[in-house]
Amino acid sequence: MDNIPIIVERSFSTSPSKVWKAITDKNEMKKWYFDLAEFKPEKGFKFQFRGGPSPEKQYLHLCEITEVVPEKKLKYSWRYDGYAGNSFVTFELFDQGNKTLLKLFHSGLETFPKDNPDFAAENFVKGWDHIINVSLKQYLEQA
Repeated sequence: MDNIPIIVERSFSTSPSKVWKAITDKNEMKKWYFDLAEFKPEKGFKFQFRGGPSPEKQYLHLCEITEVVPEKKLKYSWRYDGYAGNSFVTFELFDQGNKTLLKLFHSGLETFPKDNPDFAAENFVKGWDHIINVSLKQYLEQA
């Protein structure tokens, strides 16, 4: 899967503004994504969070927002403290009348250490599939 981004697409029966709030408001994000100490959808804003395959094995994620187009696009870098590599996560929203199409792209995974199985592409595929198609879906349906 070298140089091939992970792409997850999902259509939600809600407005782009509601999906945008879900992906940019830290109080909403903690309900379906990660509990971030702080988050602002502003270019250059840096944020971090812990996450990993188990409670015993957690990684400090270091992120910086690189692009913001309100209610349309959010892009940020995603790397791990103490490890080589840098990747990018992009959320794009498309207004489809009474629905919103969300496209998530995660590129640059090939820059992470190959000798750490936690950074294997299939783990990111599973993670993003669950985050978008289960967690975000349930959150938006309840909200």
